[in-house]
Amino acid sequence: MAATPQKPAAATSRRKVSRHRGEGQWAAGHFTPLNGNEQFKKDDDGLNVRTRIETIYSKRGFDSIDPNDLRGRMRWWGLYTQRKPGIDGGKTAILEPEELDDEYFMLRVRIDGGALTTQQLRVIGEISQEFARGTADITDRQNVQYHWIRIEDVPEIWNRLEAVGLSTVTACGDTPRVMIGSPVAGIAEDEIIDGTPALEEMKRRVLNNKAYSNLPRKFKTAISGSPVLDVVHEINDVAFVGVRHPEHGPGFDVWVGGGLSTNPKLGVRLGAWVSLEDVPDVYEGVLSIFRDYGYRRLRNRARLKFLVADWGAEKFRQVLEDEYLGRKLTDGPAPAEPVSRWRDHIGVHRQKDGRYYVGFAPRVGRVDGTTLTKIADLAEAHGSGRVRTTVEQKMIILDVAEGQVDSLVESLEALDLSAKPSPFRRGTMACTGIEFCKLAIVETKARGASLIDELERRIPDFDEPITINLNGCPNACARIQVADIGLKGQLVLDDKGEQVEGYQVHLGGALGLQAGFGRKVRGLKVTADELPDYIERVLKRFQAEREDGERFAAWVTRASEEALS
Repeated sequence: MAATPQKPAAATSRRKVSRHRGEGQWAAGHFTPLNGNEQFKKDDDGLNVRTRIETIYSKRGFDSIDPNDLRGRMRWWGLYTQRKPGIDGGKTAILEPEELDDEYFMLRVRIDGGALTTQQLRVIGEISQEFARGTADITDRQNVQYHWIRIEDVPEIWNRLEAVGLSTVTACGDTPRVMIGSPVAGIAEDEIIDGTPALEEMKRRVLNNKAYSNLPRKFKTAISGSPVLDVVHEINDVAFVGVRHPEHGPGFDVWVGGGLSTNPKLGVRLGAWVSLEDVPDVYEGVLSIFRDYGYRRLRNRARLKFLVADWGAEKFRQVLEDEYLGRKLTDGPAPAEPVSRWRDHIGVHRQKDGRYYVGFAPRVGRVDGTTLTKIADLAEAHGSGRVRTTVEQKMIILDVAEGQVDSLVESLEALDLSAKPSPFRRGTMACTGIEFCKLAIVETKARGASLIDELERRIPDFDEPITINLNGCPNACARIQVADIGLKGQLVLDDKGEQVEGYQVHLGGALGLQAGFGRKVRGLKVTADELPDYIERVLKRFQAEREDGERFAAWVTRASEEALS
């Protein structure tokens, strides 16, 4: 037998010998956990932590919580530790998790489809006042987030929420997160199809279901039959968008693989039309593909968008049809362009039943428990007791009689909740920021609110739709890449060479109409103090240079870097 050739010693020493372990896909037989997150999920299902919270941690206090529960499994019930006060943004990536952790929690209440009764809203408000120091932020996924929650109070909070049909289950974690839906589903005059029955069935199948409680990462869902495309479908893991099929009538176009964060990707169409009745099956199929084929080796490649990018829409649809549905899907049309440049339903709008809904704008989603209970009172006095949250951090009161509209609008204004907001108040959103978030580097909420006031004062004649999104870190919870003006928080040097809070600027992002990611101007970083001056300067240049009917995002694509600086 001939001897096996030997590689030169030098070449052997340079080559790192390792065994390829794949991407950790269960469907490929890779069940061995490849990182700490996969290990703690294998050790115990995240849903099981509720029992320990109720029977041990709430009775023995914060110090009794197991670290894998504290920074892992408790997310399956909507709980994150919040940032310890006084830690500046420069230490965010330096300190260990236990150094950043406060002994209080953020608690996220999931509000699927943004649908609330006034009874539910009042309970949310009362919990805020009693247990959360008044905090209650409306998120850009239609949820409400509390802060300052003590572990001792969590069981009682759950009891009160669940008594009115609300929950925090899988509001966080590697799970099917809240299912966002059109806030005017079933009532809007121009609606293509009402997705509410499908959304309710999707919830029934997956919430508290251990078949779907260990996903590679979080899984975001959207469904809407509105022609204004009001659920940011392009940046969800799966989305169902209302369309009319030339033969089969109203149904849904299916999108998969969207997401932002540090590797943003827009979702892709599968080219499939799905009936309302079949949406839950398709949803469950897509969710199962993610569970079985999703990448579990590296956390930063574990979202569905990376699998879709590698497979492509054609293969994804084929696997869905062949392995999970057992049938072919019907080819269908793409959604039409949105009928409005605003997709937040702000203002007074006629419903299909002749009544009206009134959308109004808090400042960057920041409200408080007292305000929420007052909104519930207004909705009962002027409507039928139905309220909605939106994906733009706004709210809507439904079913208002024509004779009650003016009174409601005036009452909202008295609470600083405008149904006729300026473009700046209407279009500005902000994530939680350094006040409470352990990942954040800069302040966002207060800065966003003050920015609105400054721009209203400086450019009172500005009347174009504009979105200004502030994010405290690179993770894009406030969708910075798809805003007209996206502001990513980071530390920058001021004119004295000192490190201060500031933002990297993204310009010209969009969803719906000509969707795409914002443009980063080379070297452009703005300090927090310079922010009002910078935005005023850019918007005035846009006003001076824009062509008739030109959108801000379209102007950005042709503007010089000098004009954008």
